[in-house]
Amino acid sequence: MLHTIASILSNPSIILGIIAAVGLIALRKSTSDIIKGTLKTVFGFIMLQQGSNIIVNALVPFSTMFTEAFGLKGIVAEDNSLVAAVQVVLGKETALILLFSFLINLVIARITKWKYIFLTGHMMFSFAGTMAIVFNLMGFSSINTIILGSIIQGISMVFFPAISQPFVRKVTGNNHVAFGFWGSSWISLSGYIGGLVGNKEKSSEDVKVPKSLDFLKDMSILMGIVMVIIYVVTSLFVDHATMQKISSGQSAIQFSIMNALTFVVGILVLLQGVRMFLGEIVPAFKGVGEKIVPGAKPALDVPIFFSFAPIAVTLGFLSALVGSLIVTFRPSVLPVVVLPSVIGLFFMGGAAGVFGNSTGGRRGAIVAGFVLGLSWSLLIAITYPLINLEGYGIEGLWFASPDAIIVAVIIRLVGMLFGIH
Repeated sequence: MLHTIASILSNPSIILGIIAAVGLIALRKSTSDIIKGTLKTVFGFIMLQQGSNIIVNALVPFSTMFTEAFGLKGIVAEDNSLVAAVQVVLGKETALILLFSFLINLVIARITKWKYIFLTGHMMFSFAGTMAIVFNLMGFSSINTIILGSIIQGISMVFFPAISQPFVRKVTGNNHVAFGFWGSSWISLSGYIGGLVGNKEKSSEDVKVPKSLDFLKDMSILMGIVMVIIYVVTSLFVDHATMQKISSGQSAIQFSIMNALTFVVGILVLLQGVRMFLGEIVPAFKGVGEKIVPGAKPALDVPIFFSFAPIAVTLGFLSALVGSLIVTFRPSVLPVVVLPSVIGLFFMGGAAGVFGNSTGGRRGAIVAGFVLGLSWSLLIAITYPLINLEGYGIEGLWFASPDAIIVAVIIRLVGMLFGIH
């Protein structure tokens, strides 16, 4: 029963479909409207997920190509794989923290002015696993781990969306949704810094080109050309035998071009899913807000912001990659080599680009992405020695989400202050 509930909570398409249905029922919509609204919410979110999966599948070989091209060795920041690896030992604790933290989130949203309901399932799972790992490492019992982890996660599920909401309003132009992602504070801060040096009147989406290059105004065409260049150039630096292995014997150029174009297709699918999903969940959530948690806002995953400035997504991603590489090819003072987590850099760097564009236009998008990539990689490198995962047999992986890292490090430092190691 416990794992069934935890499974539902960690599957955002199911929980969002349920919430849409409850909201529409609360608004006394017709049976036809309830069915349409519920299914379109689920369809939109599945499209968003599938778009994300296409993007990830196109980025995985690029990440391998990039690492091989420059002979990089070190750790990769990847939350979900890391947390999944400890479920044999901490599965019960992770599931219970996930369940109770969601209930705490609902209570806080009901009785306080923080009206945010965190609905990003895989993020809830990764944070719950992070809490289980940190308290287990510090020697806490299973019960205490569940209690403390649930309380901290439940508070975090409203705290982080709350501090990011002023920046969300700048991006969306309204107050209908919130940011449910454990990197929202880092992305918002990067966007703020981008605004300090940019000009929001010069948006990344206002591409000015000669008439002969008018096709570059189309976001998908511009993104496709840029990504093809990046993939192909990277492939040229990879050893031929290695490249043949990565491409399963295909021509390196053909493989690179098709993966780059597949990446863009993933973006297009994702954006269409976002439009359909938001078009249904926002009005449906009014029912939840009016009848169950007055004033409630759904805190949703990072891709929901990509449709507001798609070109800024590319600018933010590329500049975040540059910022991350500076840390990778670091001076020897840092305790570990942090390899570029291309997937994380795309989603967080892309969002930083959107937020930077809302505050500082094109230049803001570029600066925000760069700051995100640089500071995120530095955060991982500097805090890495505080949480040792060797006891779980984990090598080459470490925590990725900036907000979760900050919370975990604070817990470790407080524990050390009281002699708990």
